[in-house]
Amino acid sequence: MTKVIVIGAGQAGAALVAKLRTLGFDGQITLIGAEKVPPYQRPPLSKAYLLGEMVEERLYLRPAEFYADNDITLRLNTRVTGIDRAARSVTLDDGEVMHYDHLALTTGAHPRTLPAAIGGTLDNVFAVRDLADADAMAPAFTSGKRALIIGGGYIGLEAAAVASKRGVQVTLVEMADRILQRVAAPATSDYFRALHSAHGVDIREGVGLERLTGDGHVTGAVLTDGTTLDIDFAVVGVGIAPATILAESAGLDVGNGITTDAYGRTSDPAIWAAGDCASCLFKGQTIRLESVGNAIDQAEAVAANIAGAHAPYDPKPWFWSDQYDCKLQIAGLNIGYTDVYVRKGDAPGVQSNWYYGGDTLLAVDAMNDPRNYMIGKRLIEAGRSPTPAQITDPATDMKALLKP
Repeated sequence: MTKVIVIGAGQAGAALVAKLRTLGFDGQITLIGAEKVPPYQRPPLSKAYLLGEMVEERLYLRPAEFYADNDITLRLNTRVTGIDRAARSVTLDDGEVMHYDHLALTTGAHPRTLPAAIGGTLDNVFAVRDLADADAMAPAFTSGKRALIIGGGYIGLEAAAVASKRGVQVTLVEMADRILQRVAAPATSDYFRALHSAHGVDIREGVGLERLTGDGHVTGAVLTDGTTLDIDFAVVGVGIAPATILAESAGLDVGNGITTDAYGRTSDPAIWAAGDCASCLFKGQTIRLESVGNAIDQAEAVAANIAGAHAPYDPKPWFWSDQYDCKLQIAGLNIGYTDVYVRKGDAPGVQSNWYYGGDTLLAVDAMNDPRNYMIGKRLIEAGRSPTPAQITDPATDMKALLKP
C-alpha cells in the first residue's frame, strides 16, 4: 500500500490530504501537526476570533471526525525531528519512525520576532500567527489600554483595526516611508492610512522601534526618532519566514522557501512541498506566495500529482484583508508595475487601484469593490488588458470589458 505522510497540519496540509481522498487515492495517509487542535483557518485569528465574534470550533477547516471518516490518520501535538531520505522515513519527537512513499512538506511559516536585546522577550509582546498567539493576546485587547503595533503591513494593520475597535489606544510605527510600501502602491497606502486615522490610530511612518522597555513586562517603547511611549502591550507584525528547517536538515534545496519544480516536487522526487513554506513558478520567476488561496491551490495540485496527474501548477494569485468595515481584495501580483490607475466607486470608500506594467494589466487592489475585483481577476487570468483610459473613465461599463 502506498504511504503518504504530510508534515504540517495547516491550510495546505488539510487541503492536500482531503484532495487525495477526493481523487480516489486509496493508500495510507498520515497528517502530522504540532498543535493540539485540528487544522483551522488562520486569517480570522487577527480579525473575528480576536474580536470574540468567532468561537474556536468555527475556525476548524473540517469537523474533527472528518479525518477518521476518510481514513486519514491525524497526529496532533506531534513534531517531526528528522527526515531520512535514503530510508524514506521520518522520526517523530517521541522516537517513532514512520516510512513513506511520498512525503509532503506543508510546514507553513513563522512570524519574525524582535531580538531579546531590544525587549522582544518581555511579557505582553505578541506575534500573530497561530491559535495560541491569539489566545495569549486576547486579554490585552481591553478598552483603555495602550498598544504599540510594530509594522505597517497587512498583519499590523489588521491588529491595529481590531485593537481600535476594542477601544485600545493604538500607535503604529512603520520604518519604511509609508505603510504597505513592500506590497502596495502609494494609492493603496493612502487609502488605508486615511481609514486608520479616521478610527483614531496614530500612524507614524519613517519611524522604527529602537527598543521596548520594562522589567519583565513591557511598559514602554523608545522609537528611532527619540520619542518615548507608555504602553501596555505590543504586537509585532514585521513579516513571516518560511519554515524550512526540516527541509534544510534533510539536504533539500532551499532558496526563497523550499524549492519546488512546476509540479510541486522538491529536489528529492519523493518529497513535495506546498503553501507558505514552498516556492512556485510564476511567469518564469520563482516566487513564494503567502496566501490562503495559494496554500489550497498549490496543495491540491501536489495531491493531484502524487495521484499521478503530472500537471504543472499554474498560480492564480489572490489575497484579501478585512479592516474595520473595509474588505480589501487583491487579484494578481503587482511585481514590476510601472503605473497605477485609480477608479473611484459611486459610494464613499469604494475604490479600485489597477496596476500596469507598461500596457499589461498585472493586478488590482479593490476596496469595498467586489464587482471590479472579480472583473479584474478574470481579465488578468485571461491575459487581457483594458486601456488605462477605459479603467479611469467613470462612464466605462466595466463588465463589458470581459466580452470577447
